[in-house]
Amino acid sequence: MAETKEVQKYLAYWFQAGKHVMLNGGQEAYRPSCVIQGDRYSDEFQRCWTYLLSENSGDCFLEGTDQTVHELLSPRWDITPCARCEMPIPIVALGVSSLGCPCNDLPTWPNNEIPQPRSPINSRDRLSQIHGRLNRSDETNQEDSYNSDAIAN
Repeated sequence: MAETKEVQKYLAYWFQAGKHVMLNGGQEAYRPSCVIQGDRYSDEFQRCWTYLLSENSGDCFLEGTDQTVHELLSPRWDITPCARCEMPIPIVALGVSSLGCPCNDLPTWPNNEIPQPRSPINSRDRLSQIHGRLNRSDETNQEDSYNSDAIAN
């Protein structure tokens, strides 16, 4: 079963790649102009996400796909990386599927020369993780130096 955060990430990545969400059974197309704002999803994306989860949204689905957002949140679906482009795609967790990736109608995708879609990143947490790794690396280097000195003597 796809978790809510996985489906949210799925839509956010595809919005960044230029896909739209089809509203009202495919009658309208919408894509937030800004998906990520700093270390979180933008307010515009959050409003879109809240609407898609509401009962008023009806049958909404990602452009080029057939599964509605509500279907993706059911136990029948999982979200996994595409074998071709590594973007998140829905796959049937229960049963058989002949679905392709939403990238199949993007003629220039995957494009490794542009920044890839991503999730929001908390810069402070990320820098703290890097700092921790550097400290561990420093400690390891000091131990190796100490051990080398002990062997030499």
